[in-house]
Amino acid sequence: MEIIGISDLPLHYGKVPNWLIPIMRRLSRAILDVMILEWGPDKILEKLSNPLWFQGFNNVIGMDWDSSGSTTVTLGILKEVVNPKDDGLAITGGKGKSSLNVPKELESLPSRFNLNVKRLARISKLIAKVDTTLLQDGHELYHHSLLVSESGRWIVIQQGMNPQTRFARRYHWKSVNDPVNQEREALAGVKSKAVLNVHASVNAKRTIMDLLRENPQKLERDYLRSMAILKGQSLESWMGTGTIGAISSEAKLVYMRPVDVKRIVKVIYEVQQGSPSDLEDALLLGVGPSTMRALSLISDLIYRDPPSYEDPVNAPYDPFKYAYAIGGKDGIPFPVNREIAFEVIQTLEDFVTIAKLEKKDKALALNKLRDLRLGVKEGA
Repeated sequence: MEIIGISDLPLHYGKVPNWLIPIMRRLSRAILDVMILEWGPDKILEKLSNPLWFQGFNNVIGMDWDSSGSTTVTLGILKEVVNPKDDGLAITGGKGKSSLNVPKELESLPSRFNLNVKRLARISKLIAKVDTTLLQDGHELYHHSLLVSESGRWIVIQQGMNPQTRFARRYHWKSVNDPVNQEREALAGVKSKAVLNVHASVNAKRTIMDLLRENPQKLERDYLRSMAILKGQSLESWMGTGTIGAISSEAKLVYMRPVDVKRIVKVIYEVQQGSPSDLEDALLLGVGPSTMRALSLISDLIYRDPPSYEDPVNAPYDPFKYAYAIGGKDGIPFPVNREIAFEVIQTLEDFVTIAKLEKKDKALALNKLRDLRLGVKEGA
């Protein structure tokens, strides 16, 4: 499973004005008509899985370039105008409690969709678990959408909010097979501190899975011992025989968050009753963020298999497969890649030009794109 990208988006208060919503629906439907005709459903999913292309589409239908609502509103509008029976494309899930409706909505799709509904529902839940448990970057998920084509291709777009920074982060997943073990690709953005990234460490995942087969009472003792080492209160730390020196100050912050040890012991007991064969099973059986942090600390300090503490959003990226942090019009956090931005703008301009739009709506869309093009020229 590859994550195609991550975007950081500031929280903007307020809501879309009522007069704008019908315009956004008309623009989205008209552009969608052309995309289906020119590309077909599979290619549409491929485009939407690219964060920059998604942001360009969001802009042309009238949403802000850089707001957190660019995800929730754009996917909400698309869900309203997409007709699975006619389009061979479906958008399931959404914001808040709507995200839990993915399995039910998949089951209700027309028979023309060639889907393994049970597997897709499992994948949907697992991806949410990966971005809250295997990657703990301070963003709490509040939007999850699974988009699927009639051929069975799918993508997931989900978003989380960091309550301290008030920035949202959007995660794009593109269908293959294995969300737990596939390396992330091509991520860039604003670096976060105190990130626990078990997802990026093969050895830590293996050790944590071994730990999940241990006696939970022993794990409790190991965790308390690890915390004593971390705080410099153990004999090992005094004698310098612990591994605390290998942990950065940012990594230490990960483990200083409150953990209910008794609750973790109970969770591990319950997970063991399900006899998980791998970490995917363990996550779906109930291993959550607190349990993962405790097991990661034990893995690091006692078994010397540390997880990664690097935010994957800062990984090196290929400009043709990358995510980005918004704010580029003023060069913050960095300028938009102009070549790719112009490619997206040109593509959308072509769509708008030939789309079935009324003259007034077409002018509005093109003006939006001209404003965006001007922003890129001026240093975005």
